[in-house]
Amino acid sequence: MASHRRPRTPLLSPASRRGAVGLTTAAIASATLLSQGPAQAAPEDGRPSIEEVRKRVDALYREAGSATQKYNAAKEKADEQREEVDRLLDEAAERADRLNDARRKLGGYATAQYRSGGVSDTAVLLLSDDPQDFFGRKHLMDRITDRQRQAVDDYRDEQRAARKKRSEASASLAELTDAQKELADSRKTVQGKLAQARKLLSELTAEEKARLAAQERRRQEEARRKAAAAAAERERRQAEAEAAAEREKRDETPADSGTDTGGGSTGTGGTDTGTGGAADDSYAAKAQKVLAFAEAQLGKPYVWGATGPNSYDCSGLTRAAWLSAGVSLPRTTYDQVNAGARIAKADMRPGDLVFFYDDISHVGVYAGGGQMIHAPKPGAEVRYESVDHMPFHSAVRPA
Repeated sequence: MASHRRPRTPLLSPASRRGAVGLTTAAIASATLLSQGPAQAAPEDGRPSIEEVRKRVDALYREAGSATQKYNAAKEKADEQREEVDRLLDEAAERADRLNDARRKLGGYATAQYRSGGVSDTAVLLLSDDPQDFFGRKHLMDRITDRQRQAVDDYRDEQRAARKKRSEASASLAELTDAQKELADSRKTVQGKLAQARKLLSELTAEEKARLAAQERRRQEEARRKAAAAAAERERRQAEAEAAAEREKRDETPADSGTDTGGGSTGTGGTDTGTGGAADDSYAAKAQKVLAFAEAQLGKPYVWGATGPNSYDCSGLTRAAWLSAGVSLPRTTYDQVNAGARIAKADMRPGDLVFFYDDISHVGVYAGGGQMIHAPKPGAEVRYESVDHMPFHSAVRPA
C-alpha cells in the first residue's frame, strides 16, 4: 500500500549546508580564540580575568616579599638582642655572687668585732685561758681594721657594679620586647598578604588555574632553555681560554735569555695582566661554587623567612649560595646590596647578585645569558628566571 505521506523537504539545501558548516567553523574558531585569551577579556559574570588576578596576586606576593625582608631584619635584631640580654643576665648573676661574697666577708669582720669590742684588753687578758693566744689575737685585731675598711670599700664597689648590671639587663630586656613586637607585626603583615593572595587564587575555576599554571610552566621552560644555552657558552669560552693558555705556555718554553732588557716592559705588563687574571680566576672559582650550590637547590620550595636546607626565601638562598664559596653575606636584601662592588647590568657575570624593585625587596644569583636562579614567591620553587621579569634595581659582586 502506497504511502500518502509527502516526502520531507530537507531543511537546508546543499549550498545552505555548506554555509552552515562555514558558520559553525567560524563560531568554533572564535570560541577557541576567546578561550585562549581570557587574560585579556574579563568574564561576563563580572569576575576579574586571569590576567587581573595574576597581577593582583603578584603585587601581593611582592608586598609579602618586602614584608619578609623586614621580618628577617626584625628576627635578626631580636636574636641579637636576646643574646645580649642573656650575656647581661649572666654578668648580673656573677656580680650578685661577688656582692654576696663581699657581704659575707664584711659580716665576718662585724661578728669578730662584736665578740671582742665590748671588753677591755686587760679583762680579755685576765679571762683568757692562754695569754699567748690573747697577744696573737690582739695583733690580728690591729691589722683587721685596715682589712675591714677594704672589705667595706669592696662591698660598696660590688654593690654599685651589680646595680649597674641589673639596670643594663632591664634596658636590654625592654629593647628585646620592642624587637619581638616588631617581629610579630612583620609576621602578621606577611601572613595577611599571603592570605589575600590565596583567597584570590581560590576564586579561580579549575580551568583558569590550569591555564595560569601553564603560563608559569612556559616561562620557566624558556628561562631554563636560555640558562642552559648560557652555561654551554660559558663552558665553550672556558675551554677556549684553557686552550689559549696552553698554547702560550708552549710558546714561552724555548728560551727567555737574550731578550732580558728589551722584554722588561713586556714583562711588567704581563705581571699586571697576570694580577688581574688571578683576581678574575679567584672570583670565577667562587662563582662556580655559588652557581653549583644554587643549581642544586632548583625545585626546592620558597618559604618566607627560610634559610635552607630544605626551603628558602630569596635572600636566604643567595646567602647560603655564597656561604658555600666561603663568603658570608648579611641576612637581608637591604644589607646584601651593600656587601660588594656595584656592577652595571651590562657587565654582570655569573655569580653576581641581582636586586629588584625600588625597595630592594628581591634578589637572585645571576647565571649568565640574562637568566638568574632565585627563590621567587610563595607557592613557587627555586628556579631559573629572566632578569627582565622584574624591575631591575642593581647588581653587586660580593667578592
